Amino acid sequence: MKNNKGQEEMVGFALILIIVAVIFIILLSSYLRNSSQSEAIENPEVNSFIQSFLQYTTNCEVNSENLSIQKLIFACEAGEICSPNVNSCKVLNTTIKGIIQESWDIGEENPVKGYNLLIFSKQSKILNISQGVVTNNYKGSEQDFGKGEEFITILFNAYS
Repeated sequence: MKNNKGQEEMVGFALILIIVAVIFIILLSSYLRNSSQSEAIENPEVNSFIQSFLQYTTNCEVNSENLSIQKLIFACEAGEICSPNVNSCKVLNTTIKGIIQESWDIGEENPVKGYNLLIFSKQSKILNISQGVVTNNYKGSEQDFGKGEEFITILFNAYS
């Protein structure tokens, strides 16, 4: 009888070790999967680019003030008109395309093969600009900012 109790305790201990090992492997694989995704998203060069273009002053004038791109995004979402009678979304699109083309030289012989810029809020997609080739190798960043109850998210990926 004494030998059987000892064997039962050893089997129980072995089962507990196996269960703990399986849980550890599941948690480790989940952690590694999430960490590889977050490394690809945040890139200091792209983050600086987004911060810079948000401060760029455009030729869109509302209430005698030339708007920065950050303010122009809110004006576009609100459907405001720039003077003299120009759609703020059109000015936003044209201005950002020009900045991206000057900043990210894309082409087959260049390091950057393409890009994708997406600006959206909870209510709508404000702007989506893509050019070039989408590859599996990219650097990107995300920027969130708000004004009152409105929050805007900018996603930019540069493909190489």
